[in-house]
Amino acid sequence: IDDEVAEAVIHEKPVTPELLKAGIRRQTIANKFVPVIGGSALKNIGVQYLVDAVVDYLPSPLEIPPAKGMEPDTREPINAPTDDNGNFCSLAFKLWSDPFVGKLVFFRVYSGTLSKGDTVYNPRTNKRERISRLIQIQADKREDIETCYSGDIAAIVGIKNITTGDTLCDEDHPILLEPPTFPDPVISMAIEPKTKLDQEKMGVALQRLAEEDPTFRVYTHEDTGQTIIAGMGELHLEIIRDRMFREFKVDANAGKPQIAYRETITGGAHGVGKLIKQSGGRGQYGHVEVDVRPAARGKGLLVENKIVGGVIPREYIPAVKKGIEEAVLNGVLGGYPVIDVEVDIVYGSYHEVDSNELAFKMAAIFAMKDGFKQGKPILLEPIMKVENSTPEEYQGDIIGDLNRRRARIDSIEARGNLTIVNAEVPLAEMFGYATAIRSLSKGRSSYSMEPSHFEQVPQNLVSAILDQKETK
Repeated sequence: IDDEVAEAVIHEKPVTPELLKAGIRRQTIANKFVPVIGGSALKNIGVQYLVDAVVDYLPSPLEIPPAKGMEPDTREPINAPTDDNGNFCSLAFKLWSDPFVGKLVFFRVYSGTLSKGDTVYNPRTNKRERISRLIQIQADKREDIETCYSGDIAAIVGIKNITTGDTLCDEDHPILLEPPTFPDPVISMAIEPKTKLDQEKMGVALQRLAEEDPTFRVYTHEDTGQTIIAGMGELHLEIIRDRMFREFKVDANAGKPQIAYRETITGGAHGVGKLIKQSGGRGQYGHVEVDVRPAARGKGLLVENKIVGGVIPREYIPAVKKGIEEAVLNGVLGGYPVIDVEVDIVYGSYHEVDSNELAFKMAAIFAMKDGFKQGKPILLEPIMKVENSTPEEYQGDIIGDLNRRRARIDSIEARGNLTIVNAEVPLAEMFGYATAIRSLSKGRSSYSMEPSHFEQVPQNLVSAILDQKETK
């Protein structure tokens, strides 16, 4: 693949380690090679090889194209070249709560320089932050520095109004870098502290963990008042609980993990919602009509105002949209969030005295619920992409187990002495899977899993899922 290495082989010249490393580096930068380093962080095996490989094979900031961003107001494309003399531009890619120095914001400088005492601008919040302390991280060592340069990775101490994916830049030359995208959680569980003392600490712990991990969410269930934690899988939530106990000394009980089901509609419908209350004096009046129809999978909620003739005054349209957004948080089948729906606001009416924003918001919620009921609603479940690596002699047992879990086998391929089975499996069927494959393969199989998409739940399972939710 690499011309220089091939030329050395053809001309029977020595193929030195340096020549091989240079060839691997060139092909890695060209996205033709993916270096793989074996090891274990837990047992500190192979870590040095990994660090050496980063130095030997990955591109320096000067060997990659400029970072791409856009002007926050006009959305015009802007490039941020790797240049110390350029306008300062960086991306906050990780937040971390350090027990000794507090909140650390890890950031990568794409252009320009940043020094202690400088002021940076966050175009998402339109706020300025003064940099009081800069730290360079070297493994478990922290070194205070005065300045960091383009291409550097460093950490800021003490900055407040920031989240993962925010751009920090020069206020006179604002730029918005493309933030990383994070999947929505697919699994959740209720969690409660064991003691009153733990209750106070748990809130702080969960807030900090949610700040650090964009794929982890915390919210309060509106019906039960329980604290719900949501993440990317069983292991993810187990790690969160372990960190709560280990780092924050919070002991908590957790309920059984719950699947993040969704609802959508399969047909178009017309929904009507009215709120009319009169009890002496000023009353409440709102009337909204909507057309709902299914959107393409992954489109989310799309709302369009098609009111003509002022049948709903313009000042009430934001309240109507707010009601629509609230309505999709709870579907009509099992109260699960509704996704992938197009909504047109088409008609309504108002009262000169009794109409207000709250009345129109509630009328919009009623109209959406009416439309959902008539739109042939269905239940959706999260589907996971699963890759299973197993010795060939266990292939049949592994595939048989996947089939029992309603899996759809995408491919089976040989890779050395292993068989790689790629499948799509409903998350609901993956509980206890790690234990199952260890048992089937005498501990010799492994798997990886990541969210893929949502699919309709088979009709024969819908009733059981909804009944189970009602009993909770």
